[in-house]
Amino acid sequence: MEFVVLGYDGTDSRALERRMAARPAHLEVAKSLHEAEVLVYAGAMLNDEENMVGSVMIVNFPSENDLREKWLNDEPFVLGNVWEKVEVRRLKPAQFNK
Repeated sequence: MEFVVLGYDGTDSRALERRMAARPAHLEVAKSLHEAEVLVYAGAMLNDEENMVGSVMIVNFPSENDLREKWLNDEPFVLGNVWEKVEVRRLKPAQFNK
């Protein structure tokens, strides 16, 4: 089952500093998820000044509970207080005929 995860960074003066401190660990986790074919797509959300202000991740887990227990609860951006708000939504990919 695919999910879209939207992680919104904090807006305080140290938000970018926290993101950059946790980013190497976050990217390592993302790489592992991608290699395990769990992470479908990911990217940073940008503001008008091209600064990173959040994340979009499309992941494939059997359930939202698995998503939270096997990844999100230990995600470096969660543990590092980078993401102030996290939305998890089920995703139904579009089907296109070839």
